Amino acid sequence: DALTERRLGDARIGTTLKGIGPAYADKARRVGLRAGDARDARALTPAGRDAAAREAAVQAASGGAALVEECGVAAADAVAATWAGLGARLAPMLCDTVAWLHDAHGAGRRILLEGAQATFLDLDHGTYPYVTSSSPTSGGASVGSGLGPRTFERIVGIAKAYTTRVGGGPFPTEVHGEVADRIVEVGHEFGTVTGRRRRPGWLDLVMLRHAVRVNSLTEIALTKIDVLDGLASVKACVGYRDGSDALAAFPDDAATLARVTPEYVELPGWAGPLRGARRMADLPREARALVELVEVHAGVPVTVVGVGPGRDEVVLRP
Repeated sequence: DALTERRLGDARIGTTLKGIGPAYADKARRVGLRAGDARDARALTPAGRDAAAREAAVQAASGGAALVEECGVAAADAVAATWAGLGARLAPMLCDTVAWLHDAHGAGRRILLEGAQATFLDLDHGTYPYVTSSSPTSGGASVGSGLGPRTFERIVGIAKAYTTRVGGGPFPTEVHGEVADRIVEVGHEFGTVTGRRRRPGWLDLVMLRHAVRVNSLTEIALTKIDVLDGLASVKACVGYRDGSDALAAFPDDAATLARVTPEYVELPGWAGPLRGARRMADLPREARALVELVEVHAGVPVTVVGVGPGRDEVVLRP
C-alpha cells in the first residue's frame, strides 16, 4: 500500500496504508487467504509464506530493495508465522455467518448492519479512482452479509449537515479559510484511522440525492448540525453547472465532477447552541429550514437530527 502511494506521488489516493486495497486485489485475483483457512494451521503457514513471497517480488519490482526496507516489508517466513498465530486465535470464532444471520431473522430477531466509509467511496459508484476497495452501500451490505435485499426493512442514510472528504479526489463544495478551520475544529474532523485532517465543504444535495437512489434509502439521519452553530449563513449545493450546461444528475466520472461549479442556496444561520434540542420545535426556524431543504432535494424524510456528540443528543421524528 505504501509503495503504491509513494509511486503515485501527487496523484496518490490517500489510503489508510493498512493494506486493505492489496487484500481486496488478492481476493479479485483469487489468490487471497480467507478467514476459513484459519481452521487448518498446517495449510495456513505455507499458504501465508507463498503469499508473502509473491508480494515481496512485486514490491521489489515496484520500489527497489531500499524502498521496500523503508516501508517496513516483513520477510515471508515472519509473515507466515504471524498469520499462523493469528489464525489459531481466530479459528474458535468462525462460523457459517450466513446461516447464523438467516436463523436470527427467521426467529424474529432484530438485525442492524452498519456500513463504513460512504457511498462516494464505493468502488463501483464512487468518485473512481479516489475510492475504497469495497462497496460501502446498502447493496454491499447484502453482499457482505448474505442477507438478500428483500430482508431489509429500513435503509437509513447517515449524512452530516456539511460535507467532508479524506485524501484526494474532486470536491465541488470544498471550502477553505476561516469557515473551513471552524468546521474542522468544532466537528473534530480528523480521520479515525490516520488522524489526517478531513477536507470540509458545504452540504452537497446533488450527492445526497444520488446516494438516496443508489442505496434505496428510506430515510436520512442528518448529523452534526450543531457544528454549524454561530455561522452567519449556511450554504447547501442544489445543482451543478458544467460550463453553460446545467447537469440533471450527479456526473458519472471524476473528471467532470472536478470541473463543475456548484449552485448554492444560502440560508441564514442561527445562534445556537442546538445541543439541548430533543424535538423539532426546539430547533430555531433557521435550522429547521435546512432540514426541510434536505428533505425536498433528497426526496425522503429526515427522521433523525444529530445536535451533539452524545448518544442522547438527537431529535427523533416519527
